[in-house]
Formats: sequence, structure tokens, C-alpha cells
Amino acid sequence: MSKKERLKQLKKQIENELNCPLKESATNLVFGDGNAEAKVMFIGEAPGEKEDLEGIPFVGKAGKELDKLLYKIGLTRKDIYIANILKYRPPKNRDPKIDEIKRHTPYLLKQIKIIEPKVIVTLGNYSTKFVLGGFKPENIKNVEGISKLRGKPKKLKSKNYEFIVIPIYHPAAILYRPQLRKDFEKDFQLIKKFI
Repeated sequence: MSKKERLKQLKKQIENELNCPLKESATNLVFGDGNAEAKVMFIGEAPGEKEDLEGIPFVGKAGKELDKLLYKIGLTRKDIYIANILKYRPPKNRDPKIDEIKRHTPYLLKQIKIIEPKVIVTLGNYSTKFVLGGFKPENIKNVEGISKLRGKPKKLKSKNYEFIVIPIYHPAAILYRPQLRKDFEKDFQLIKKFI
């Protein structure tokens, strides 16, 4: 079975078995998007309002910033895969809660296992802490914040393969702190270097 088919199967599995309060208040499941054969996988925190309406991650203003940054290193959405820790939007875009992360991340781990990216780019605090905390929600509180970790690649090993993790700020940060654009551009050059 192809990676694309396995992802479709996983999406159906989530729709059928993931029961959580977020599902009740959300419009759509926001599963993931992009190339199932991608070498680079971006992991965000949770869907926002626009993502919830369309069922696709990073289609709002932050997503437009992400597209611009990808373009600068010669990539498009067709070259990458993108997903979030949470598959349903938290009310009013609040931060994910630990019990929500515990409930949703087994599906994210299955997405990673299917795609087997060479590079995982974590967008923002929660995805960075989850990945660098050994993919264990209970370790999130023990990992430093994104401002200390951003732009510092780290090699990790799973059972079957090695990959690089590149923590960067969430693209929404550009919207309210335009001075961070230089940091983003620098971090995206790192992504280019590793692929």
C-alpha cells in the first residue's frame, strides 16, 4: 500500500475513533496536507479558524507567511508534508492542553511513521517540546522554550531511522512581530541545507 493510501486510511481511523470535546466544537478534522513522499515534515500546534473551516492546515495568514518562506528556499506545499499536534481546533485558538496532546499525538506519530521524513521542522513551542521531549506529552514541561531552541538542529533517532529536527518559531509570530522575519529566513536556509 502506498504512503498516500496509508495516510487516507489513518484519516478515516481518526474520524471514526478520536472522541474528544474538541471534535464537538470544531467544524472539520484538520488531518494533514502535502506530499506523502516528502523529505521534510512541518509540525504545527493546532488548527486555527480558517484551517477548521477548510479542513487543511496552515491556510490562514500564518500559512501565507509559511508559503512565502518555503518559496524563498525553492519549495512549495507540494514538496513538503504538514500536520498539527491537535487534529481539531481548540476554542478561540487557545493553547493545547496536555490531555488533548495525549489524545491526539498517537495519530501524529502514525503520520510521521508513514512519511518517514529526513527533516522535521517544529513550528512553535508545543510541537518543539513534544518532539524534543522524545514524543512524550509528559516530557513537554521539561523542554526549554522555542526562543532558546529555535534554529538549533538536533539529530534524533527512532527505532528504524535517523532524522534532523529543526525548531523554529510558529509562522504566526511574523504577523505580530515582523522583526522576526530575519530569524525565519535564517532558519529556512538551515532547512534547505539539510535537504
